[in-house]
Amino acid sequence: MSLLSRIEDRFLPSPANRLLLGACLLVGSPRVHAADPDVAAPRPSAGAVRLVGGEEVAFTPAASPVAGLRQERKLGAGDFAVGLSFRSDETATRDLGDLMSLWDPQTRHGFTLGLRNNAGCTTSQPNWRQLQFGVDAGTTPEWRDEGRPGDALLGFSIAVHEGRLYVGTCEPKLPHVGRVYRYDGPGRWTPLGPLDGSNAVTAMATLDGRLYAATGKYKVAGSSLPESDNPERGGRVYRLVDSDRWELVGDLDPCGAIAGLVNYGGRLYASSLYAPAGFFRYEGGREWTSIPTPEAKRVQSLGVHGGALYATSYDGGSVYRYDGKSWEDLGPVAADITQNYSFTTYQDSLHVSTWPAGKVYRLGADDRWVDAGRLGAELEVMAMLVHNGSFYAGSLPRGEVFRYEGGERWTPLKQLDETPDVRYRRVWAMATHQGRLFATTLPSGKVWSMSAGGLATYDRELAPGWHDVAARRTAGKLHLFVDGRAVAEADGAGLDLETAGLELKLGDGPRGRFVGAIKDAWFDAAP
Repeated sequence: MSLLSRIEDRFLPSPANRLLLGACLLVGSPRVHAADPDVAAPRPSAGAVRLVGGEEVAFTPAASPVAGLRQERKLGAGDFAVGLSFRSDETATRDLGDLMSLWDPQTRHGFTLGLRNNAGCTTSQPNWRQLQFGVDAGTTPEWRDEGRPGDALLGFSIAVHEGRLYVGTCEPKLPHVGRVYRYDGPGRWTPLGPLDGSNAVTAMATLDGRLYAATGKYKVAGSSLPESDNPERGGRVYRLVDSDRWELVGDLDPCGAIAGLVNYGGRLYASSLYAPAGFFRYEGGREWTSIPTPEAKRVQSLGVHGGALYATSYDGGSVYRYDGKSWEDLGPVAADITQNYSFTTYQDSLHVSTWPAGKVYRLGADDRWVDAGRLGAELEVMAMLVHNGSFYAGSLPRGEVFRYEGGERWTPLKQLDETPDVRYRRVWAMATHQGRLFATTLPSGKVWSMSAGGLATYDRELAPGWHDVAARRTAGKLHLFVDGRAVAEADGAGLDLETAGLELKLGDGPRGRFVGAIKDAWFDAAP
C-alpha cells in the first residue's frame, strides 16, 4: 500500500480524537518563540494514510506490531503532517522511544517524533518526558557561544524543567560557590538562590514535576587543575520551591559529593562521587534509605533503560544493573577500561562512555559489550545525547563534540574548549532545549549550543495518560501540537528531505522502540 493511498472518509478521526499538540518551529533555525495560540492543529486529508485506527494497539519492547510503510517518493521541501493518540509506559523504568519516524541514520535525512527521557547524561537527568519533533537533511551543525554562568570552572549538572534550562556550576575559588543558573537567552544567565556553599552543584533531576539539585565538594585536582580553596562539604539534596528558592530535602552524610541523581520507578535515587561508596533512595521529607552498593564499590552516573537502573563505576570499569531490589554485575566493559561516565539509548540499545581508551560501548542482546568506536584520538568520553535523530558525544582532553556515524565511526564536529596551557579540557554535560543541543565545558566554564536541522521541542514534562499529538511542516515551518494546543514555535527555512525508499515507522525510530499504546495514527503528505 502506497503511503499516498487514499483512505475513506469514514476512517478519519472523530472530533474528539483530533485534539493535538503544538509547538511551531521554522526548519533549520536556532530562533524559538512562544507558540501562537491561533495556529490550528492539522487534520488528515482524504488522501492521508491510516496507520492505526480507533482501537488502541499495544506496543511492547519487542518489534513494532505495525509494519513499516515504504515511501515511494521523497518528502522534499513539501508539506506533511502526522497525528496520533498515545499513552506511554508510566513505570519510569525505561527510555520512551520514538512515536513515529521516517529517518535515514546514514544521511540524516527525514523526520522523527518522540517522547524523550535523557537519564544518565554524566551526572544528571537533563530531559524527562519531553516531546520533540524534528527534521534534518544532513545539515552542517551551527554553534553558538552561550557564555559563562557566574565564575564557573564548569557546568557540572544540567536540566530542562518547566520550559527553562538550568545549569549547576562548579566555582572552586572563594568567595564563589557552586550555584544553579537559569538560562534567559543567548549569553544570559540568572543565578538562583544559594544552596549549601560547597563548590559544586553536581547533579540535577526532576521527580513528580519538581526540580532537584545535589551538591558536592568537587576535587578539582582530578581534572589536573589547582585544588579548590573551599572547604565546605556537599552531599546534600535540595528541591526548587519557587522560581529561585531551594529547600533542603536530605543530607547524605558521610557522602561529601553526590555523583548522580535519577528518577527510576517514580523514586529519586542518588549516588556518591567519592569514598565511602553510597547509593540512596528518597523516601520523602528529609528521609533517605541507604542501599548497599555492589561489592561495596562506588556507583556514579545513573541511567534508566529497558526496565532497569544502570550505574557506571570508577572502581574497575564495570557497569551494574539494578532492578529495584538487587544489583547485577555486567562486567568490565573492556580490559583496558577503568572508568565509565555516561549513558544514552540509541537504536534501542544502551550505550556507555569510557576512560582511558576514549571509546563508546553498546550493550548487546546477550549482555555483552560491543565496541562502538573511539572518538578520534581522545582518552575519555563524557556527555552523550541523542539529539534530533543523531547521536552526539563530548570528549577529553581536547573538549570536542563528535557525531556517531554507525559501526565504530565518529565524526569530529567542533572543539568547544580551547583553554591554553591545561592538561584536560572536557565536554561535561548535555541537554536538549529550545530545539538546540546545549553542552557545558571545563575549564573555560562556557556553555555552547548547537542547531542541526530543525527541531520543535515541548520543554515541559508531559503528564501520564492519553494525549493527542500532531506535528506538521508547512511553508518551511514545523508545528507541534499537544491535546489541540500549540505549545512552542521556532523559525527557519525548508529542508529538502531525501526520503524515497525509507520506511515510515510507527512506534520506532533512531532513538528506539516506543512502549505503551497508540491509536488513531495517520500520515499525510502533500501530493
